[in-house]
Amino acid sequence: MKRRRTALLSLTALLGTALTALPAEADEVEQVRNGTFDTTTDPWWTSSVTAGLSEGRLCADVPGGTANPWDAAVGQNDLTLVKGESYRFSFTASGAPAGNAVRAIVGLSEAPYDTWFEVKPQLSVSGDAYAYTFTSPVDTTQGQVAFQLGGGAQDWRFCMDDVSLLGGVPPEPYEPDTGPRVRVNQVAYLPAGPKNATLVTDATEALPWQLRNAGGAVLAQGRTVPRGVDVSSGQNVHSIDFGSYRARGKGLTLVADGETSRPFDIDARVYERLRLDALKFYYTQRSGIEIRDDLRPGYGRPAGHVDVAPNQGDANVPCQPGVCDYTLDVTGGWYDAGDHGKYVVNGGISVWELLSTYERALHARTAHPGTLRDGTLAIPESGNKVPDILDEVRWELEFLLKMQVPDGRPLAGMAHHKMHDEQWTGLPLLPSDDPQKRELHPPSTQATLNLAATAAQAARLYRPYDRAFAARALKAARKAWTAALAHPAMYADPNDGIGGGAYPDSDATDEFYWAAAELYLTTGERQFERHILASPVHTADIFGPLGFDWARTAAAGRLDLATVPNRLPGRDKVRRSVIKGADRYLATLKAQPYGMPYAPDGNLYDWGSTHQVLNNAVIIATAYDLTGAAKYRDGALQSMDYVLGRNALNLSYVTGYGEVSAQNQHSRWYARQLDPGLPNPPRGTLAGGPNSSIQDPYAQSKLTGCVGQFCYIDDIQSWSTNELTINWNAALARMASFVADQG
Repeated sequence: MKRRRTALLSLTALLGTALTALPAEADEVEQVRNGTFDTTTDPWWTSSVTAGLSEGRLCADVPGGTANPWDAAVGQNDLTLVKGESYRFSFTASGAPAGNAVRAIVGLSEAPYDTWFEVKPQLSVSGDAYAYTFTSPVDTTQGQVAFQLGGGAQDWRFCMDDVSLLGGVPPEPYEPDTGPRVRVNQVAYLPAGPKNATLVTDATEALPWQLRNAGGAVLAQGRTVPRGVDVSSGQNVHSIDFGSYRARGKGLTLVADGETSRPFDIDARVYERLRLDALKFYYTQRSGIEIRDDLRPGYGRPAGHVDVAPNQGDANVPCQPGVCDYTLDVTGGWYDAGDHGKYVVNGGISVWELLSTYERALHARTAHPGTLRDGTLAIPESGNKVPDILDEVRWELEFLLKMQVPDGRPLAGMAHHKMHDEQWTGLPLLPSDDPQKRELHPPSTQATLNLAATAAQAARLYRPYDRAFAARALKAARKAWTAALAHPAMYADPNDGIGGGAYPDSDATDEFYWAAAELYLTTGERQFERHILASPVHTADIFGPLGFDWARTAAAGRLDLATVPNRLPGRDKVRRSVIKGADRYLATLKAQPYGMPYAPDGNLYDWGSTHQVLNNAVIIATAYDLTGAAKYRDGALQSMDYVLGRNALNLSYVTGYGEVSAQNQHSRWYARQLDPGLPNPPRGTLAGGPNSSIQDPYAQSKLTGCVGQFCYIDDIQSWSTNELTINWNAALARMASFVADQG
């Protein structure tokens, strides 16, 4: 703190965490029995390990070759936990050889074996002490402390001591390091674009600000605009507008209220790199192919799930028991997220958004088709005279086509909803090391319509480069459409979430609309036109606070009908509806002190909120493509600021972009946080971002009571706030491409 006034700032103003009076805690009570192992190991149990006392510790010899962490374990059952009470979970542990990890959990000792807190420290030979606090979400007398040791390839030795689960301990407040109180887009502003920042301060009057170059010289100055308390963060904030400064520069900073922002550039060229990096992300997500280190230095790895041990492979995958009596070759495609599953509905929206990024380049007023040409992404197909973005997307399209139920089988033409491991796997785990059985899950109407929509879109975009593939895609799209009409309400089971996400959705009217739109745009046929015009979705207000996503696909059809040349009756109304939606998001952006077109109801941030911000920005950007009005261009550009650092956490959610960026997204193979031999996610990877529901135990241990933007932690264990996914990066690629085109 450099000035007295800033020293008086409340923690709420500085950090945005909602501080409330803590309830009186109960007396500290130890729940673990015999955590010091002075004379015996009772009442600790073991599973698939040989354990005993050694120098006052419990030591276990762990066999290699097990599949999952829980296949070898040490634990203690019958612990009592009280809902809402805070606990300190602590222990000392060592592992030999070094580098092995233990999954230490507090959870339920009986089915369904819920986990309420978990950590996975990497162990040293000499041993370290670990301590964590968390709040129990349940009342139970069937609690368990367990140390899960399996999943490794080699034998190793684990020792532990001083195990404690102490109740009645005040929770340790998590205070993120938010850096300077001037929050900027840490990457770049466009010279001829809006330039806005946010100042966190308790001041109520306007304050002076200065824009300085890397040498400290003042380039521009003005006064802040007080905005009051921002509901999304709980902070008192001011806005700074320095858009009148239009010269290029590197390493610039904003100074206000005694604080200096993180550095940034004024330059459009960085968005050319971001466009390509966001698209290059997909190559390292590929399944069924070796990732070449010469193409992605540091990210080379063997092919995953190609029927080479220990993989059980994707070339001959059966259904879940009772679902079907056949197997399918479903090799290829992209791993959906940080796990090894592949999902048609999430693959579908990702394919559409990337193909639409390319299709915009063919039609939009500011587009430059050459920026997505052959040779831009450094992938194995580069040099084949096909735009690299189409080559990359085809890797996923081929997988989607393989998920269609074959002719002669029940439900022929439908698409299986997903395929993934029979059981969840732990972290870290390279795709080539996954030993789990793979399974097809039941077909769904939504998956089938995702296939129909994306295959139809592909048919028109790949036709200039591969007429045979385009024809095959259109045939599959027609078959899927017919099958979906025959089975209009086959929905994925919301409880089918073992080994992979459930992706449930109980309304397919939006997917029917989207698929009809893509089939119409490709074929011009009256049957699809009639379905579009008769659909209640066609005239519905579909641009709500959360925008579009894998479960809300009406916007996909609406945007393409508005932008792809066609003769749909009443098309002007379609275009006006997009502009009206953009006006709504633009009003939201202007009302938000952090300048993003996203204000969820109740300030409850959604899973993957960063990509919701970007998808809402896509609507604004599309309104610019339709009208040429500068307000839409500026709104779309400003929306990127939030994702790139102008937010309450002062963090860029895109790896490798900005002085401080997300590095530890939840992933089984971008897992440097757990294994120094593995990489962090590649440059251009988008983190999911704040999620008010904080479903994972690690986030719950740190973020309970968080406000809006503060419901995020950059840790590999936080799968609910910090995962990476193919659909989130598709939104980033699309918006980065738009911004690059404005340069």
